[in-house]
Formats: sequence, structure tokens, C-alpha cells
Amino acid sequence: MAEKADAAQPAAKGTAKKAAKSSRRNRPGPRQRLLASATNLFTTQGIRVIGIDRILRDADVAKASLYSLFGSKDNLVVAYLQQLDQKWRDDWKELADQREKPEDRIIAFFDLCIRDEPGNNFRGSHFQNAASEYPRPETDSEQRIRDAAMEYRRWCRDTMAELLTEKFGYASTTLADQLMVFLDGGLAGAKMSRNTVPLETARGLAKQLLLTAPMSYNI
Repeated sequence: MAEKADAAQPAAKGTAKKAAKSSRRNRPGPRQRLLASATNLFTTQGIRVIGIDRILRDADVAKASLYSLFGSKDNLVVAYLQQLDQKWRDDWKELADQREKPEDRIIAFFDLCIRDEPGNNFRGSHFQNAASEYPRPETDSEQRIRDAAMEYRRWCRDTMAELLTEKFGYASTTLADQLMVFLDGGLAGAKMSRNTVPLETARGLAKQLLLTAPMSYNI
């Protein structure tokens, strides 16, 4: 019996080593792991409080790889925001493509937030949160972080303006700005109250505005 147990031990060790090698081969590369760790840490705990060493431990990546891939933590923050921005656009498009009317596609911005905020633990807009951590950028890289956060908002506003043109036959940046105020306020309110009621209120205000906006609205 002892001889059988001794023989089984090398076989078990060999199987474990093969499984570990297979796991290492199949796991994402350093860039993907760094972005995944940064996304988890930045969205749940904030950006400034998270140091590079914490990200490296979480991602199981060497410091040299981070600097080779991104150059700095600030560049990693920009990449994190750009990735979030692209995901937001893709998620909105998936939802909006199911709707024909331009006003319903605008309302999809609000519906997406109402759908996702509970799963985000009511942390609010990650873009608002990032911009608020850099209210007065002191370096070029900090300005790029703020610009990356603001790019999301610019795209939302421009997309709403395009849909307003489709609905009313003219482009109104003023109306798009008002809709963005509703969306910003709904997200901030949901973060404070930890429920979707403020977002639902914002959605109702947006629908009312879209129904009552006069054709002579200032362009």
C-alpha cells in the first residue's frame, strides 16, 4: 500500500504542474490583467488612493511591464477611462438599436443607468468620479485624465444633439445640455440615495421635455 501511495505522489504532482502551466497559458496577457485590476480598484475605491504596487500585486504583473505597456500610472488611468467609455457606448448602442424613434433612443441613456447602477453598487458615474479627483489638473498627464473623463460626456451630448436633429429637424445644443443635466443629476442623486428613484425622476423629466419642446426652441 505504501509503495502505491509513493508512486501516486509524483503522478499527482505532475498533473498539478500541467494544470498550473495550462492556467498560465490561458490567462489574459499583462495589459489585460493590468486594465482589469485597475478597473476593479479604481471603480470601487477611487483613483488617487490606489498606488502602483497595489495594482501590480492584484494583476500579478511586474513593474517593468506596467511601464513598458503604459509608461505611468496616469497613462493607465487614461486607458481605464477610455475602456469604460467604449463599453458605455457599446452598451448604449445595444440598447438603443432595439428602438426606432429618436426620442426613445435618447431615453436609452437613462434606461441604461437605471439598469446598471444597482450592479455598480450605486457608485455613480465613474467619469464624474474621476473628474472630481482632478478638479484642477497640475500636470499634462492629469489634464489628459480629466479630458478622458469629459470625452464620455461630450459623446453623450453630441449623440443626443444628433438624435434631436432627427426628431425636430434642427440641432439644439441647449436642449441637449438640459438632457445632460438631467442625466448628471440623476446619477449623482442615485449615488447619494442608493436607489434608482432620482434616475427614474430624471428619465421622466427628459420624456416630458422631449414631448413639450417647441419647434422654435433656441438653437
